[in-house]
Amino acid sequence: MKVLVAVKRVIDYNVKIRVKPDHSDVDLTNVKMAMNPFCEIAVEEAVRLKEKGVASEVVAVTIGPKAAQEQLRTALALGADRAIHVETDDKVESLTAAKLLKRVVDDEQPGLTILGKQSIDTDNNQTGQMLAALAGMGQGTFASEVQVEGDEV
Repeated sequence: MKVLVAVKRVIDYNVKIRVKPDHSDVDLTNVKMAMNPFCEIAVEEAVRLKEKGVASEVVAVTIGPKAAQEQLRTALALGADRAIHVETDDKVESLTAAKLLKRVVDDEQPGLTILGKQSIDTDNNQTGQMLAALAGMGQGTFASEVQVEGDEV
């Protein structure tokens, strides 16, 4: 079974954020970025499934600027087999991310798709649920463990 894992580039959780002078957004100038911690947990779970022999391949996917390749490299270092980068410099909201992820799911046909429970930047917890609805897939939210038996998760 192929497992697809979405990862997101966010401001490192150890960094103190600054607001732009015009108060329009967060100032990202010279700020350390990292993989969202909940996405890292999702990658680790997918790798565990591969180590158990349940998953045959782990594919990490991210949506974002060219610099998001760093997060894909982190996923590969954690044990993902391949990485897909949907490159955009636009700010991506939850629904857009879900629509783009659905295209990747349609192309890759994974047996299981794992997303972290939420991102630490917007804290919305929407993309996974939207993706499940758009793709017509079942979903489990806030899972602390994933067990696969045959075709059932």
